[in-house]
Amino acid sequence: MSIKKKLPLIFTLLVLCILIAHSSLHYMRSKDKLVEYKEREIELITQEISFQVENAKGGALYVEDIMGRELRTASIAIRNSLPANYEDVTNEQLVELAEELMISHITLLAETEDDIIGVKSSDPHQIGLSTNQWLFWYDAFKQLFAVEPVTVEEGLALPEYWTGPIEVAASNPEHTDKWGYYYDGSMDYIINPYNRDNEVLEYEKRFGPGNIIERFTDKLEGVLELTVINPESFGKEMEELYLDWNNFIRIVDQPIWYGTYEYGNQDLDVEFVQVAVETGESQNYIDEINGKMVSKTFVPIDLDTQDPYVIGLSYDYSLIENELRNELWQHLLLSIPFIFGVFLTSLIFSRSITKPIGYIVEKVNEIAEGNFGGNIELKRKDELGHLTQNVNALSNSLQNYVDDLKESQKVIKFQAYHDPLTGLLNRRYFQEELEQRMEHAKGTGETVAVLFIDIDRFKDVNDTLGHAKGDQLIQLISKRIQSCLTKGNSVLTRQGGDEFVILCSQLEKEEVMTIADTIIEKVNQPFLLDGNEVTVSASCGISLYPEHTDNMDALMINADGAMYVAKKKDGNKAILYDEKISIEKNKKLRIEARLRKAIKNKQIEVYYQPKIDARTNIMTGVEALLRWTDEELGFVPPDKFIAVAEETGLINPLWEIAMKNACSQVTKWNEGRVESLSLAVNFSAKQFQDPCYLVRQVKEIISDCGLAPELFEIEITESTLLFNSKETIRALKGLQEYGISISIDDFGTGYSSLSYLKTLPINCLKIDRSFIQDIQEDHSNSEIAETVIHLARGLRLHVIAEGVEEEYQKEFLMKNDCYHMQGYLFSKPVCAEELERLLG
Repeated sequence: MSIKKKLPLIFTLLVLCILIAHSSLHYMRSKDKLVEYKEREIELITQEISFQVENAKGGALYVEDIMGRELRTASIAIRNSLPANYEDVTNEQLVELAEELMISHITLLAETEDDIIGVKSSDPHQIGLSTNQWLFWYDAFKQLFAVEPVTVEEGLALPEYWTGPIEVAASNPEHTDKWGYYYDGSMDYIINPYNRDNEVLEYEKRFGPGNIIERFTDKLEGVLELTVINPESFGKEMEELYLDWNNFIRIVDQPIWYGTYEYGNQDLDVEFVQVAVETGESQNYIDEINGKMVSKTFVPIDLDTQDPYVIGLSYDYSLIENELRNELWQHLLLSIPFIFGVFLTSLIFSRSITKPIGYIVEKVNEIAEGNFGGNIELKRKDELGHLTQNVNALSNSLQNYVDDLKESQKVIKFQAYHDPLTGLLNRRYFQEELEQRMEHAKGTGETVAVLFIDIDRFKDVNDTLGHAKGDQLIQLISKRIQSCLTKGNSVLTRQGGDEFVILCSQLEKEEVMTIADTIIEKVNQPFLLDGNEVTVSASCGISLYPEHTDNMDALMINADGAMYVAKKKDGNKAILYDEKISIEKNKKLRIEARLRKAIKNKQIEVYYQPKIDARTNIMTGVEALLRWTDEELGFVPPDKFIAVAEETGLINPLWEIAMKNACSQVTKWNEGRVESLSLAVNFSAKQFQDPCYLVRQVKEIISDCGLAPELFEIEITESTLLFNSKETIRALKGLQEYGISISIDDFGTGYSSLSYLKTLPINCLKIDRSFIQDIQEDHSNSEIAETVIHLARGLRLHVIAEGVEEEYQKEFLMKNDCYHMQGYLFSKPVCAEELERLLG
């Protein structure tokens, strides 16, 4: 393109860039103003809502006290209408009396030896009600029966009377009540009148913040949602009280006090709510939620009070984006006529300066042919003079580029043989160097050693501190390893991730082992990462040429195999390769190959071990177990082939065989049975790597086989709960809600924790066979089994003992109220045909 055409185009583009920059600046200023307006609007909204919340709280407390005093008046009227002995009172009398006094219900509470219970009531749920787990309520009842002033902090105490705070009813958590309790010593019961639901919550519905929240979301454009959040429980696993066989959450512990939470982004929202509470300042972020770009703001309120809260506002951010986009397009459209005028003006101007350019074309062509460094001389002070300078500059730049290109080639060569993170030599260099040293060693007879090093539990560091800190740790580790090596005969390379390989020559076997032990010791010393002390260990495998092999690839494979042996022995050690490692590895490979073929040819069998109710010796269920007899390997123990399956990813198809065969078989057995058999299937921790898929798969198989969910039981080990724990627990809860039972297998041999037994979705504990087999004829060595039984009973969990082989073991278990058992005393695992004979 000629200069005559270029100049107008250049000027036009320049002006276009200026206009775009101006429009962009205007766009950013407008955006700031819109955001500022939105923040002012949010401030006014939160002020109004917080005022309504405070007004509702104060008014509610005032009305609650009035209700409490009215209930005391009702209590006195009830005392005057009823006999002093509760046995002379009927529930029908209480119903009629409640209607006359215009209250919801009346309950009479009487003392027993260790409890205070509901003996008479107009509400059937209250009869037989136990209160000894009711915390401060029970304390207040004891003080009333002692004819003492009630001193508990909660509620309102009056002479011979105490009224509890408004709360969810323990006997029927679907209702919210306001209670009163009266006792003057003249009768053998506490009078308990109370109001329910609308009669209690009417003030908050009429005067609470709900109306103003609804008005803001309906009338203010862009306001999607307003939420009053309880920061003490928001995002946490809600603490449910378990009273009188009912689960419920106290009002004060509910995560959302007012408003809705439909635009939820809980993980991120929890983080921002906590920051808002800790800093006392509003927090906000923008993210896509429910298909919309949403701006979320969290404003902390009353942080210095006993009940602080956070107001969350979700704003439709697309309104701001649309407004800004329209304004930007208006500016750009207005710029088109101006750009057209600039183009015409520059076109006329360019024609006046193109003629003098022709004589420099030859010189420019010389530069184009590669003759760099020479300068063009043109005595002009106008644009052509500047053009000459640019041509000269281009010539010099090209010369510099050629020089830089040569330097870049050196850099590329360095990068080809070095690791970018640590600066160590890389895998490519190692392979070439190993080949050269082995070739040299053939003539000299010297030893070449390969040390394969892997950092133990390095993934935990990445998951805990992040990949940036993990990279820092790798750099520090590489320096420590380097410090253990001598220059010349040892080369350290990084293979990638947390793997290092060292190549040593001209050293004896004992010297190589000493170097390896020194490296293990050095790596195990603490590292300091930004104030955090981190301790890791290393596993090292060593292979020697020519002692172990004269093949380069085999040398690496042997070192890698020895390293994995070190890892299986808990790491933090160096292992020298020997033939047993290859034999064991080959054995596993053979098992894997034959197992794949067995799965493909459906040669895996499902056996069933009965579960017995020892009180009646009746079979109540079965546990599905896999058995495999191979044509070449013979009978392969389950612990061996299942371990290989978990390592190689074959555990899921094995599990599917157990699930589909066992579910179908048990469904057939249950046809026509009065008492249906239950089915238990073992699950591997590996299967919970994708919990959502696992839940879907379980439901599909159970549904396809026609097995009722309540007849199916999942058996997992304690270690499964530690693997991907958050997602695993969510999956187990989903299965439990579907009706499936969750059982902890081999309980007591893993990471036993009372905390997970209380909080996790568990229905049953299986006492490990080792504890049962320890029990002697005189019932000695039975402490652990007895403890597990009492623990399960205290947590309201079912318990089953496995490995019962002797009659005296059965007697001990029955004596301690453990009636469900498995073991050779009743039956070993049998095939389906044999179990049918046992069923008769």
